[in-house]
Amino acid sequence: MINKTLRILIADPQHFHRMKIERMFNRLDYYRIAPVQSLDELLMLIDYSCEPFDGVVVNADLAANRLNLHEFLFDSLHVRHALIYNDPVCGPLQDNVHASRAALPSVCAIERLMAAVEHSASSGACAPLSQWRTQAHFG
Repeated sequence: MINKTLRILIADPQHFHRMKIERMFNRLDYYRIAPVQSLDELLMLIDYSCEPFDGVVVNADLAANRLNLHEFLFDSLHVRHALIYNDPVCGPLQDNVHASRAALPSVCAIERLMAAVEHSASSGACAPLSQWRTQAHFG
């Protein structure tokens, strides 16, 4: 069953791409979506968010030579799962961050992301993940 309270963030500099991705989520019955167009907006929403984003879908070009998206998304306690598209690095980078070379994510990629999000949300794996990250880095 779909959890309609999941928070999703889409980041792409092109309005048409953001709308296309948002419609993919809407077809899957996800509507709690925040679209942003710049790296600064992405960082502000993630860093100052009161509650974590369950899914983040971001165009790798947004952070070109300014930020290592893979590390940022993995280390952020405000991001549970992420998909980086249009990325020269491909495949699963960590448990919760995946990358794709595709210029835009496919419906299948969005479905896989949301299956992982739904699984972790239903199993309660979200809270311990942040504790695991802290333990993995410091002990």
